[in-house]
Amino acid sequence: MKLERPDSAGRFGSFGGSFAPETLMPALTELERAFTEAWGDPSFREELDGLLASFVGRPTPAHRATRLSDRLGIDLWLKREDLAHTGAHKINNTVGQGLLAKRMGKPRIIAETGAGQHGVATATAAALLGFECAVYMGEKDIERQALNVYRMELLGTEVIPVTSGSGTLKDAVSAALRDWVASVENTHYIIGSVVGPHPFPWMVREFQKVIGEELQGQLDGSKGHPRPDVIVAPVGGGSNAMGVFYPYVGDTSVRLVGVEAAGLGIETGHHGASLGHGSPGVLHGAMSYMLQDAEGQVLEAHSISAGLDYPGVGPEHSYFKDAGLVEYDSVSDTEAVGALHLLSSTEGIIPALESAHALAWITREAASLSGKTVVLNLSGRGDKDVQQVAAFDG
Repeated sequence: MKLERPDSAGRFGSFGGSFAPETLMPALTELERAFTEAWGDPSFREELDGLLASFVGRPTPAHRATRLSDRLGIDLWLKREDLAHTGAHKINNTVGQGLLAKRMGKPRIIAETGAGQHGVATATAAALLGFECAVYMGEKDIERQALNVYRMELLGTEVIPVTSGSGTLKDAVSAALRDWVASVENTHYIIGSVVGPHPFPWMVREFQKVIGEELQGQLDGSKGHPRPDVIVAPVGGGSNAMGVFYPYVGDTSVRLVGVEAAGLGIETGHHGASLGHGSPGVLHGAMSYMLQDAEGQVLEAHSISAGLDYPGVGPEHSYFKDAGLVEYDSVSDTEAVGALHLLSSTEGIIPALESAHALAWITREAASLSGKTVVLNLSGRGDKDVQQVAAFDG
């Protein structure tokens, strides 16, 4: 069964918890208390709902992909998170956490980003609400996401390159956590996914579940709006998937499928499939499935998609996997790029590479899904990835 909130130790079953430096424990306790109070305060929810409507542009549509449906032999719908302000689902969480930071009296915001979408969303919320803002980003991701770097800078945010380790999302998270340890008195850290120490996985899930709640109202079984048989979403850290899955978890009439990055191929070791091919361990403050060697050292993840290039996953996804509530599979870089081309040419929608992974799974499994209503959570738009895809094709 799904859990409304983690237990008193911040765990979903055996996953989660707060494996953090002692200097951060008071801040995490303060954050849990502040979020619990805010989430139970109708005035906070009203202010958030107002911004989600007037600033973010919610609800995002559920759109039938007519030509691709005919081609694949399924009834394919797209939950259009790419139409949210800034071009991805990330803004749902950053506006929510921004309002929480304002309520807590923290004048400075920090964040990490991989694909850049969470960084842009954080910078956007900071500009809207009047925060000083710094975003940590791996040097490898800065190179492949130059457009989003400039967008953050336009919004008044300092982008701080991280050169340690693999220069990707894992290292950016580590750098942001070090900053937070040193500046916790006046700084709130907006984690971008359902990862990290408690209460972040729970809190981010609560801010993102608006996706699935909207979908329940949009595809409700009424004429022309069939209920989903299958919902598919990409999984890196796992926030977009958690957002669309959570309201449906436990509904045995709906199959839920999360798609990880198989990268260059699982057999090569160059992938990001923590749930499918990792093991439980502690990463960035929580117990979860992760990529690690026999000695427990974190392995480098690989994906063409910067947002899936992370060696761990949210603890609640780990709980869903072990409880059999959600299925998890993976697709390769090549399959994802092919799916990006397919959606672009058949529907006039260029998806983010993250979303293209989920579509690649749908196209691969289309024969077994014949006649079913399938929802793809289109977590973001592909503007940020066009240059990289062109280079891959070249």
